[in-house]
Parts: sequence; structure tokens; C-alpha cells
Amino acid sequence: MIQTENLTKTFASFTAVDRLTLHIPQGELFGFLGPNGAGKTTTVRMLTSLIAPTSGSARVAGHQVGLEDQVIRREVGILTETPGLYDRLSAERNLRIYATLYEVKDVAGQVEKYLRLLGLWERRHDAAGTFSKGMKQKLAIARALLHEPKVLFLDEPTAGLDPEASRLVRDFVAELKKDGRTIFICTHNLDEADRLCDRVAVFNTRLRVVDTPKALRRQLYGRQVVFHLAAEAEQFAAAISIYPFLTNIQAMENKLVVALDDPETHNPELIQTLVAAGAPIQFVGELRHSLEDVYLQLVNESQ
Repeated sequence: MIQTENLTKTFASFTAVDRLTLHIPQGELFGFLGPNGAGKTTTVRMLTSLIAPTSGSARVAGHQVGLEDQVIRREVGILTETPGLYDRLSAERNLRIYATLYEVKDVAGQVEKYLRLLGLWERRHDAAGTFSKGMKQKLAIARALLHEPKVLFLDEPTAGLDPEASRLVRDFVAELKKDGRTIFICTHNLDEADRLCDRVAVFNTRLRVVDTPKALRRQLYGRQVVFHLAAEAEQFAAAISIYPFLTNIQAMENKLVVALDDPETHNPELIQTLVAAGAPIQFVGELRHSLEDVYLQLVNESQ
């Protein structure tokens, strides 16, 4: 649904996006992660045919960027970081204007559909300028969906929203994915990306890595099991050091942290060995690194 090959954008002597190659299939919710100034918004603007690439190529929904720009603009939806609404006009009037520009056949029906879905129907006659930031964001999402786009680009969809509004937007995005839409989301909210995205890319002018959040965590950190003991852990480390499937053992106060590839298979043996050695095991758990840990390590390595 989205394909790029060495996509590049240069402004004067500054390269904002450097040879980006991606393939995003239909129906995937794809997270594009990177620090401020990494080139994420520039990438979205190229893929939505708002600016032209300097070199390389891209196809969106089967159409060539630079050759079929009008078609691409009709077939994608975009939520920019700032909503950009007509503040003096009502919510309903805002959407009617954009539905007309998109040549939506049933303007009234589509406007009502998305105002209701996003909980704004009762406020449809109120000026957009009187809305809270969360309500404006929901209205902007409705605007991006009026023409039922095949591909949806969301640039920081929950930035600056309170927890309740953020959750509503996240839940709505998850529902959109169930409809089979392809969704490209730029976000600094790594917990949000972890929960929503099928795959994520870490990007800082150049593409650093692409994979599922789960695979990235395992790639960088492997799997680690923590044995919580009611005693100092160091005295029991030697008892399990005989096992070749353990790639690392750390004793930290009353915790034994071990790295291994298949905890489900090997944990029973490790527990039996520790108990035989007199280890007072309180409980066992897997140490889970967050997507934030992965992101920070990859971004720091790229600097």
C-alpha cells in the first residue's frame, strides 16, 4: 500500500530524509518513531504529495508520487500536528466544506457519521474555536476520514491531549485498523506505538530499524527471567551457572536475572536446581523492556 525506494528530500544543503526505503502492506498500522527534526513530518508530506521528493520514488495506494499527485491527495487522509480548522465556523460547517472539496457524494450523511462516531454530534452547531484541544483533534480526525481514504496518515494524533481524550483517539484508531485501512502514524508516545502498531520504524534522517515492537525488544535485549529470593542472590548464582543455555547471569541483592532464549522450556529445570541448592524463591517473572528502552538505545547509537 505504501512503497518507497531511496526516497530523499533535501532543503538547500540540508538532507531531511535520506534514502528511505519502506514497504507497508495494506491493513498495517505502522509507527514512524524519531526525535524532533528527524524528518518524520517531511516524509508524510512527501507521501501525501504535499511536497515533491528531491530523488527516489514512492507509491501510495498504487499511485506514483510526483506523477499522480491529485489522485493520491484524493485517496489519502491526513491529520497534521495542528488541526488547522476554521474556528469561527461550526463543527458541522467545517466538515461540510471539506466533504465538498473531496467530492463526497453523501455530504450530510458522512458528516453526521463521523461527528457521531467521535462523540461530537451534540456540539455540531458550536464554533470549532470554542472546542477544547481534544475536541479539535477529534474533529480533525473526522475531517481526514470523510472521503473514506484507503491510507490514513496521523501526525502526533494524541499530542497535548489529556488521558481521557488520548484514550478515545487511540481506541478510535484501533477500530479504524479493523476496517482494513492502512494507517501510518508518527508519534512520540512510545507506549501508544507499542500498543497500537503492527510494526514500527526508528528513523532519524535515515531509517535505523523496522520490526514489530516485540521483535525489537528481543533483538536488543533477548529474554530475561528474574528469580526473586528471600535471601541474597549471589550465593545461588553458581548453582545454575552450569547450564549452557544461560547466556548471562546477574545477581542483584535478592534477585537473580538470567538471560536465555526459551524460558518456557528451561524455567522448570532452573527452579528445581535453585530449590535443591536451598534458594528461597518467592516468585519468578520475566523482565520486560519497554519500547522506550529500545527507541532510546537505537537513537543514541545513531547520534
